[in-house]
Amino acid sequence: MVKKELILKIFSASYMQRWNDKLRPMQFIELDKQAHKMVIAYFLGKFEEEKSDFNWIDIIEAGIFEFLQRIVITDIKPTILYKIKEDEKRYKEFNLWIYKQLEPLIEPLGKEFCDRFINYFLDTKKSIAKRILSAAHIYSSKWEFEIIERANPNGYDIDFIKKDFEEKMEEYYDLEGLKQLALYNSYKKFIDLCGQLRFQIRWANLHRIPQTSVLGHSLFVAMLSYFFSIQINANPKRVYNNYFTGLFHDLPEVLTRDIISPVKKSIEGLSDLIKSYEKEQMEKIVYPLIPKRIHDDIEKFTEDEFQNFIFIDGKKQTVSSDDINKKYNFSEYEPRDGEILKAFDELSAYIEAIAAVENGSKVAEFTNAIDFLKEKYQKKGVIGGVNFKELFEEF
Repeated sequence: MVKKELILKIFSASYMQRWNDKLRPMQFIELDKQAHKMVIAYFLGKFEEEKSDFNWIDIIEAGIFEFLQRIVITDIKPTILYKIKEDEKRYKEFNLWIYKQLEPLIEPLGKEFCDRFINYFLDTKKSIAKRILSAAHIYSSKWEFEIIERANPNGYDIDFIKKDFEEKMEEYYDLEGLKQLALYNSYKKFIDLCGQLRFQIRWANLHRIPQTSVLGHSLFVAMLSYFFSIQINANPKRVYNNYFTGLFHDLPEVLTRDIISPVKKSIEGLSDLIKSYEKEQMEKIVYPLIPKRIHDDIEKFTEDEFQNFIFIDGKKQTVSSDDINKKYNFSEYEPRDGEILKAFDELSAYIEAIAAVENGSKVAEFTNAIDFLKEKYQKKGVIGGVNFKELFEEF
C-alpha cells in the first residue's frame, strides 16, 4: 500500500522553485512543470499509439519515474545533469544512488515496480516512451523559457539557452506529434491553454504555503490514482482512464476558474449550471483546438469525471466501484473509477489544507475542511478496494 511518506514526497514538489536564478514574472514550480509535461506526453502519445512498441502504461510509469528522480536531484542544474548523462558509467552510479534515496518510499509498491524503476534508468536504449517523455520535457521547459525570456531580454545566457532548446527539439522531430504542433497553431494553443492552469491557484482567496496550481493538483490526483490502480490490480485500460482523468479532470476550469465547493453548493442548482456552462465552453473553445482523434478521450476525462463507468457494446453505463472490481476489471469494458478519483481529489485538498495550517495559515476555512473531510472518509471507509479511512487517518 502507498504510504503517507511517498504521498508527501510527491507533494513536496509543490515547494520546488524552477528557474530560480532568473527574473521571473511568475513562480515556476516543479509539480506544475511535471504536470504540463505529462499533458504534452499524452498529446504526443496519441500520434504514436498504433506502433507495436508503444504502451500507455510505459508512458505513465516513465513520467512517474522521471518525476521521482527529479525530486531527488532538484538542486542540480540541467547543464550539470547533461554532463553526468554523457558518462554512462557515472550516470548508472548516479541513478543507483537516487534509487537508494527513494527505495524506502517506493518499496511498498512491490518488487516489480521497484525493478521497473531502476531498470528504466539503467537501460540506456531510447524506447518510444523515453523519446516521448524527453520531447515533452524539452517542450514544457521551452514553454517556460519563452515567458522568462521576455523578462530577461539581455540576460548573459539567454541566447545560449534559446539555441540549446532549438537544437534539442530538432532531435525529436521524427515524432509525428511534434510535427503536428509545428504545423497546426490550434494544437499549440491547446498546449498553451492547458499551461494556463499553472497560473490558476487553488484556494485563491486564502493566504497559504505552498500555493498549488490547478494543473499541479491534477497531476497529484493522477499519480495517486495510478499507485492505487496497481494496488487493486486494475487492467491497463482502467489504469489509463483513471490516470488521464486525474490529469485532465479540471481542464474546464481554464474556462471558468477554480470555483470552490462551498460556492458551488451555496445555491440549489448552481453546480449543475456551472457544469452546463463548462460543457458549452469546452465545445466552443477547446474541441476546435484539438485533433478529432482525442475528442472522445477529452470528453470522457472532463465530463462527469467522478462517475464510475464501463462500456458495453460501445454504450457507457454507470456501475458501482465494487462491480468494477468483481465483474468488469477487463480492458474490453474500458472501466473508470470516478468515485476513487473523487476521493483522491478530496485527499489532495485535505493535504493542501493540512500543509497550510502547518505553515501558519490557521484560518477557519482550512480547519473546517480538514474536519469535514476526515469525518466524511471515516464514514465512507473502503471504496473500490482502497481503504480511504486508513489513508485519511495517516495524515
